[in-house]
Amino acid sequence: MPKKVAVVIPCLNEARSIVAVLEKMPVKELAHDELELEVLVIDNGSTDDTAELARRAGAQVVHEAAPGKGNALRTGFRNLPDDADYVVMLDGDDTYDPREMPRLLEPLTSGFCSVVIGSRLQGKIIDDSMHQFHRLGNWVYTHLVRLSYRVNVTDVLTGYFAWTRPALDDLAPELRSSGFAIEMEAITKLARLGYDIYSVPISYHPRRGESSLRPLLDGFRILRMYLRNLRWRPSRSRAPASPR
Repeated sequence: MPKKVAVVIPCLNEARSIVAVLEKMPVKELAHDELELEVLVIDNGSTDDTAELARRAGAQVVHEAAPGKGNALRTGFRNLPDDADYVVMLDGDDTYDPREMPRLLEPLTSGFCSVVIGSRLQGKIIDDSMHQFHRLGNWVYTHLVRLSYRVNVTDVLTGYFAWTRPALDDLAPELRSSGFAIEMEAITKLARLGYDIYSVPISYHPRRGESSLRPLLDGFRILRMYLRNLRWRPSRSRAPASPR
């Protein structure tokens, strides 16, 4: 019997890109590995046709009115199908390639680990898809996290994650971020929860449409999240679930 992969895509005004993202879902490729996809698009208050286009393309659409990527993702995690064995998150702006999803899932399905991130810094950054300022900031944050949290990651601000369901269920109740600090929060709290996190190289493409990222303000919030979680510990003692 195939296992299920739930894909969570947070979206704010991504009408220019969401259909292209959904059309790239590797349905046939994953079927060969006995995996089936269910896609949840989290509409975070879009004022364009994002939700309707996603619905027409076959995705389940969940609405979250509270603004912010973190709010959208946490709503997506609360609405996962009960029978999902693995969970993937990626953005709806076509910067990440869904066709590379098997690369993130293989370490999970083989039992190698429970958490995988797609690394842009270790992979292929297409021209004009990441400003030098953002690349430098990501490099600095990544090295700080590697040093302080002792995790083997190469891109702490990536928006491409994959988890086993037990790992995501362990993490999700601990997430509090409402905005773009959600990736930093996820990685640092996974480290404090005792999970090994592995990186695989991915490609990163220029986004379609306008970004809602505010580099200085969101960069400060990401730094604050990094510092805050240095002393964070789980609300109750727990042991990481074994990969399945």
